Amino acid sequence: MSRRHLGIFTAAVLAAASLTACGGSGDDSAASPKTLTYWASNQGASLEADKTILQPELDKFEKQTGIKVTVEVVPWSDLLNRLLAAAASGKGPDVVNIGNTWSASLQATGALVEFDDAALQAVGGKDRIVPAALAAAGAPGKPPAAVPLYSMAYSLYYNKKSFADAGITAPPTTWEQLTEYGKKLSTGGKWGLAIEGANPSENAHHAFTFSQQYGGEWFDSAGKPTFDTPQNVSAIKRYIDFMAADKITNPSNAEYAQNQSVSDFANGKAAMLLWQSAGSNLKTQNMPADAYGVAPVPFLASPPAGGKKVNSMVAGINMAVFKHTKNKDGALSFVKFMTSDEEQTILNKTYGSLPAVKTAASDPAFSATEQKTIQETLVTTAAPLPQVPDESTFETLVGTAMKELFADAASGKPVTEASVKAKLTDAQQKMR
Repeated sequence: MSRRHLGIFTAAVLAAASLTACGGSGDDSAASPKTLTYWASNQGASLEADKTILQPELDKFEKQTGIKVTVEVVPWSDLLNRLLAAAASGKGPDVVNIGNTWSASLQATGALVEFDDAALQAVGGKDRIVPAALAAAGAPGKPPAAVPLYSMAYSLYYNKKSFADAGITAPPTTWEQLTEYGKKLSTGGKWGLAIEGANPSENAHHAFTFSQQYGGEWFDSAGKPTFDTPQNVSAIKRYIDFMAADKITNPSNAEYAQNQSVSDFANGKAAMLLWQSAGSNLKTQNMPADAYGVAPVPFLASPPAGGKKVNSMVAGINMAVFKHTKNKDGALSFVKFMTSDEEQTILNKTYGSLPAVKTAASDPAFSATEQKTIQETLVTTAAPLPQVPDESTFETLVGTAMKELFADAASGKPVTEASVKAKLTDAQQKMR
């Protein structure tokens, strides 16, 4: 990532760096070879739920190695900026979870340990890792900057009772059907589709998928941004229109950035949800597995020329080690532990995701409908986001533009092709 593009994050980075320098997430705890600091991403229903899930595994690692791991679960709304702050300052945790789409961007900072053949061997060997997951762990032609931890894809979750009450007998397979069903389901204070409108990364993931279906790209072959093309304008408008024009999404969703859309679905306030591996989160919120169905994300009924049959990004969480760690051997040992067959089975079963190692993937725990749907999507209709240094900047700029468009929609301001194009043009200009 260039200095100029890192400058986009200056304010957030400075704020995050000041947080990093205070309290328990600084580099002081890394001074001892018997301690590690770990930033985990928010995978479950809440930050506390994740800590409850992870702590027994960290205790197990300490018992095996004598190394104590202090974990902080970081919300997605803060994670990228805090990672960039740690990369820029050289202060922060030893081991981190990163969204796999950020791998090349964070690798470009030079702050992460690269997993060459020797490092991969130290954590269990390259041959154990699912190739598609490893391909989303760093820039093409370079050693991976991280090791895959959880593999995921987007699916459509739908409330069976709500569908039955509305006379709908099967999940939608096209966006046109989803809109039609959503209008039937948006009644009595309930809504058709829940959306996380204030979460830039979540927005950017859908921007990528919709763009693929409309025949668009966010970067050209040279890695230059192509944000405001007609295809991308149509793609973004289609997604924002679930709230703006179709009115199947509650305007309050324009402010959602902390998994509130999942809670709305779990609590019966919305009948459909587009999400990655939501099952464990729904279980935590007391929604039984037989209350909802899981289906592939829909496609356009009549895709334009160049439209691709893509309905999800290749999603996942990777585990990286900062070069500034004072306990590299311990950090690599922790990565090896977390990607062991036993931990891969425990953690992915808990979170409803898929193991990133081949030997754990055959466990019966991953044969449920949700996991089969995810696996089918990953194998047949998912595509990786561009592994270019500016990918994280794309997520921030385009995701924020979409956040602003959702805010317009929620306030009743018209969302037109012209207003979408203006937002994307502004985002593109900030990249240059």
